[in-house]
Amino acid sequence: MLAKLTTRLKLRRSTLTGAVGLAVLAAGLPAVAVRDSESDLTRFYRQKVVWTKCASKSMPKDLQCGKVTVPLDYAKPKSGTLDLALARYRATGKPRGSVVLNFGGPGGPGVPELAFGGDDFMELTDGYDVVSFDPRGVGRSSPVSCGDGSDEASEAMGTGTDLTDDPRAVLRQLRQAAAQCAKHSGPVLPHIGTVNASRDLDVIRQAVGDKKLNYLGFSYGTRLGAVYAAQFPDKVGRLVLDGVDTLTEPLTEQAIVGAEGQQTALDAFVAWCAEDDVACPLGTDSRTAREHVVTLVESLDEDPVPTDFGDSFTGQDLVAALSQALYSRDMWPTLERAIASLVEDGDARGLLALTGGGMARDGDGGLADEEDVPFDNLPAALMAINCADDPDRPTADWITKNLDRLRTEYEEASPVFGEYRLTEVLMCYGRPKGTDYIRKKVRDVDTPKMLLVGTRGDPATPYRWTTETAKRLGSSAVVLDNRGEGHTGYASSKCVHKKVDDFLLYGSLPASGSSCGSDDDDG
Repeated sequence: MLAKLTTRLKLRRSTLTGAVGLAVLAAGLPAVAVRDSESDLTRFYRQKVVWTKCASKSMPKDLQCGKVTVPLDYAKPKSGTLDLALARYRATGKPRGSVVLNFGGPGGPGVPELAFGGDDFMELTDGYDVVSFDPRGVGRSSPVSCGDGSDEASEAMGTGTDLTDDPRAVLRQLRQAAAQCAKHSGPVLPHIGTVNASRDLDVIRQAVGDKKLNYLGFSYGTRLGAVYAAQFPDKVGRLVLDGVDTLTEPLTEQAIVGAEGQQTALDAFVAWCAEDDVACPLGTDSRTAREHVVTLVESLDEDPVPTDFGDSFTGQDLVAALSQALYSRDMWPTLERAIASLVEDGDARGLLALTGGGMARDGDGGLADEEDVPFDNLPAALMAINCADDPDRPTADWITKNLDRLRTEYEEASPVFGEYRLTEVLMCYGRPKGTDYIRKKVRDVDTPKMLLVGTRGDPATPYRWTTETAKRLGSSAVVLDNRGEGHTGYASSKCVHKKVDDFLLYGSLPASGSSCGSDDDDG
């Protein structure tokens, strides 16, 4: 899927303190000794995480940091290794092991999300160490980057491009963009994706000392959890998937759904902003305000504004910031102020902070330094993981035949997000074909009962994906129907929050098909 990170207010407020975003929040992490003499995976499964105080002064004092080492290529474990950044809040009650969190993306680093959004999960420390991690290719864990590749792809797909005039020129630029991503990402790029991330998750399970994996995954994190259930069914403990991903729809269809959902969320934000006749930088008429957003994107693409980091801030950069901020109403005041700073002062720092990022890097498999996380890591990782997970690689003939039609369809789905979403999908052109494991093998899992939460008004993961994925996973899947709004339910619904905690802490499952109303109805 193409859903973005969860947008927890405390995390985003922290990122707004500096435009390098998530990079300045990453932890300093200690080493774990790994014996190099063994040829199979045993040496990776013999690790124990060494937890220490996080080195970064911005991290909460009660957060601990660590790392695990995993093979670059599980088929050839001697060919190289990667280090994955970990963080945890320790259990305050009687410890029963760990619960591992993935906040979504794909491309979202778990360490800073846990550090500054951890209050939502403190009830779980009654029984668990609450753990999260930066997946391979993400954050400090060998972060990928596209350098100028994303700009090349956006230029190829720009509104001024006549796609019917010379589609082959567009294809050449897309292939060049893919080459830029390969150049800047290092050896991790061919081994990125959910199938390998799931294997990493099992190494983490063993390294934290758990016989079974207890897991809470949001948005893309539900894809990761479902793949883990298929790969390691005998290692599944209590598993929760909130904001459930599709396992079958191709990227082209997923992106249309994402564009439509984000446009709906943008329209709601604009209507809310227009009611503020003092602070809203878009005006007080909602229809005119929507037009102002489209005009602002187009004008920034034609004439980007300079930033403190050398690169200019474009219209597609604005779209990326909007896509991050619109999944939670809690972020709307922050987004309003950031747009006002751009419109009134030409200051893009607030919007840049919403996208996360860092600078450039040369990776060697170890943890990246805080200042070396690439500024474009989140979108670069999102594209890399989605492409690696999708077997439907577009051919030159298919793109040439369908490009103009696709662009029209995406623009109809959203005049703001359509081009951005289509560019993400077509960035797979020129990359190796993705795996068909998820589409073919992740079905009818033989695991203990798992809880799937679907939210009726979710703009990124429509409720039907929850029921479709539950049917695909089989009798192990129990569905909780959250009759609310927003992306995922745990942070926005007291009812969902309690039912998820009751399951993770006590094994108490709601009946499949039971529902949660809005918080106004929860009592």
